Formats: sequence, C-alpha cells, structure tokens
Amino acid sequence: MTILLALASVSASRVGEQVAKTLIIVVVLLVGFRLTGKREVSQFNVYDLAMLMALSNAVQNSMTGGLGNLPVGLATSTTVVAAAWLLSRLLARHTGLETRVLGSPMLLVNDGRVLQDRLRRARISNDDLDEACRAHGLAGPRDAALVVLEIDGSMSVVPGGTPTSRARPERPRRRTRARRSPVR
Repeated sequence: MTILLALASVSASRVGEQVAKTLIIVVVLLVGFRLTGKREVSQFNVYDLAMLMALSNAVQNSMTGGLGNLPVGLATSTTVVAAAWLLSRLLARHTGLETRVLGSPMLLVNDGRVLQDRLRRARISNDDLDEACRAHGLAGPRDAALVVLEIDGSMSVVPGGTPTSRARPERPRRRTRARRSPVR
C-alpha cells in the first residue's frame, strides 16, 4: 500500500520533466568530461573524489528537482542507465562517433623523441611522462620506442631497443612443390 501511495504522489508529466532534465545533465557531464581531457578522468586523487561526490550530489538534486519520490528516483536512474546503454550501442556501431565522443589514442614519444606539442595538448607534464616510463622499467622517454596516451588516460609504453619501424623484414619463404599423394 505504501508503494502505491509513493507512486501516485507524482504526476506523469512531472516524471517526464525529470527524465528530460536527466538527459540534459548526462549530455553536459559527457561533454564536460570530454573537454577536461583524458588524464583528468584516469587519475583520481582524494581531491578529485571529493569533487566527484559533490558533483553527484549537485547533479542528483538538479535531476530530481529535490523530490525524493520513488517514481522520480526510478525515472532518473533508469534514464541514466538507458542513456549509457544507448550511447554504448551507438559508439559500437559508429566508430567515427566513438572517436569524437571518447577520443583516440595519442602518440607522445616516437623512437625516443618526445613530441612536446602533443604533451601540451594533452596537458601532460614531462614529470608524468618520466613517471610512466619508470613504471615500465625505463630510465626515461629516450629509452622508449613508443609512448601512447590511451583513451582511458593511461599511458602505454613500448620499450626501445628494436623499434618496429627499424625491425628487419622477415625473409620470404621458398616455395616448394606440393607432393602428390598416390590416389587410392
């Protein structure tokens, strides 16, 4: 009986309004996270966690309009889940859209040469780059064949030595005639 009263206390138009607000908030957050860059999303510290919690509380209030009603909570949470599902389906089908929404990997070091303009664009310091190289057992970027900033904000490091661009090509195999097996 209590559930029925909670469901009846909010009109369908009010729930629809909250769904629209939720979709707007999801889009704004997606754009905001995309504009802040990959590194900011991947490396949360205590300050970032506190900001994320404050953001979630602010977003919750703007999505629900301060209503703690069950239908509004169900509508907004379902909208977030449905929007995430729909976005993942769209991104899987349209790789061009995926690149625009999520970004693409960025080469930061090529054959030991640091690409400073890309570091600036990605807002990565030389200290962060050095740290990533040390984490992969290298003294620094000069010892790396490649360092790539992945779309999740992590850095992939390929050790130097024999970079793929200078690797010896494989020798072609000699062709041999196939022996015929006797027909039985």
